[in-house]
Amino acid sequence: MRAIRVASAALLGVSALALAAPAAVAQGDNITPFGFSVLPSTVAAGGQVTLQLDRDKGGCVGSATVSSGVFDTISIPGHRSSATAVVDWDAKPGATYKVTFSCDGVSGSTQLTIASGRTNPTPYPYPDQGVHAGEGGTVAGFDLKEIGLGAALIAGSVGAAYHFSRRRTGEDGT
Repeated sequence: MRAIRVASAALLGVSALALAAPAAVAQGDNITPFGFSVLPSTVAAGGQVTLQLDRDKGGCVGSATVSSGVFDTISIPGHRSSATAVVDWDAKPGATYKVTFSCDGVSGSTQLTIASGRTNPTPYPYPDQGVHAGEGGTVAGFDLKEIGLGAALIAGSVGAAYHFSRRRTGEDGT
């Protein structure tokens, strides 16, 4: 069953790549002094993509921003040429999203296709055993002097409260 999903995603990716290549060549407004790409160009919802920036041409010196409707805006610092982004889990399978690269006032865009199916999320690391609670306080640092002193203070305060709270008929004048 899993092999069928993988084969379907691979076939969809190859088809999208074959159909997107002529469209990328036909777009004349995407000429920038720097190169850019999204790898892979087809990814499942929840998957990870690498945002590649070609700084060798010299057209992008400062930091670049990459934005899309399918992941958070990413900033690529001036000393780096790539960054990674995680595609949103709610991305529509089969949809194509525009990814825009902006650097030094110039922008260019490419397409990112969402494959059918979803990637498995990273499992949450559950502990093997329960929490070690209740071991401190009374057991740790068991000191008889401190316990005796605390008991004496409690007994003294209870005794003083009893002494001052009982009614004295001789002192009241009645």
